[in-house]
Amino acid sequence: MNKNKAQPIALFEIGFRPFFMGAGVFAVASIGLWSLVYLFQFNVVTEPLSIFQWHAHEMIFGYALAVVAGFLLTAVANWTGLPTSIGKPLMLMFVFWCAARVLYIFGSEFLIVAGLCDLLFILQLLVSITIPIIRKRLWPRMAVISKVILLMVFNSVFLLGALGYVEEGARIGIYGGLFLIIGLILTIGKNLVPFFIARGVGYQVTIASFRWLDIASLVLFLLFFVLELTATYSSTSGVLALALFVVNTVRLGQWHTKGIWTKPLLWGLYLSYAFICLAFLLMGLHYFIGVSKYLAIHAFAVGGVALITLSMMSRVAIGHTGRDISKPHTLVKVAFMLLILCAIARVLLPLAIPSLTFDWMRLSFVLWIGAFSSFLWIYLPILLMPRVDH
Repeated sequence: MNKNKAQPIALFEIGFRPFFMGAGVFAVASIGLWSLVYLFQFNVVTEPLSIFQWHAHEMIFGYALAVVAGFLLTAVANWTGLPTSIGKPLMLMFVFWCAARVLYIFGSEFLIVAGLCDLLFILQLLVSITIPIIRKRLWPRMAVISKVILLMVFNSVFLLGALGYVEEGARIGIYGGLFLIIGLILTIGKNLVPFFIARGVGYQVTIASFRWLDIASLVLFLLFFVLELTATYSSTSGVLALALFVVNTVRLGQWHTKGIWTKPLLWGLYLSYAFICLAFLLMGLHYFIGVSKYLAIHAFAVGGVALITLSMMSRVAIGHTGRDISKPHTLVKVAFMLLILCAIARVLLPLAIPSLTFDWMRLSFVLWIGAFSSFLWIYLPILLMPRVDH
């Protein structure tokens, strides 16, 4: 074999490759742009969207949904033994996603086209993952499909709100999207995180699982979701949030074993779930003692969604390219630590010393960009090149 022969680009061989690459690049570019707007009043015309709505929408339906797409396209292929989109169909799906990210920056001039590209991306994702699940009759997996359908619905509501057709549509779309992503994490994570822990710590471990915990978490979250979405802000929302904190903290305790702290790909997942628990606590405290709701939202978004997606991207990209998941690159640990520090700077430090909130924001921008730049440094070659075992 000629080792000097140029290797083919494998970007569209499987779903996680383009979407994990796109998510990493977009994480750096979008927060880089957001930091210029927030800190230096850089002029970006996103009207009729406010710049805050643009930021929230793009982190949910841009960054997070790209990771969800890459994960589900890969996971469904594994669950069913049937291929999801590859090659040109996968390339088309990725082009729709990329086009939407670029066009949303230009506001009203391209808003309808941006929204249509976004919806076509999600529609193609839905078709690609639903057909194999139905063919194999994996009906329990339809719970995941239903959440992706709802993500498409809330993205549509957001667009209709931005165009002036649905009152409060932008708010409903943003909060609906965020809490659906959290719901997806809770749904998949309750099985996946303990599975990874049991397989990854390197010794025999039995992780307890209680059906009543799963049911309690689901029912409480659905009630909380409905109240938040309908803007029925009351002490009931606070009680539900605190109950979700308790239930998910109990679950987190069940997953704990000391071996996770020697494995970055495990403690990254574990701490992301811990931040989701913290977010429910802060959300509850918002209703009872006035803690800023935006700190709770960013605990969900940065400590929860961003950290768990970075952890999943890091694990899936190693495992599905023929590499040893027990020996990740040193920079993987650095990326996780930077993102955890980012979440602390964005959530906990403003809570502790609110007078320095602007400084904590600046620090969080630097840490976020450092975390995802580290990820890209490691994973761009991995995502672009063929499996090492082929």
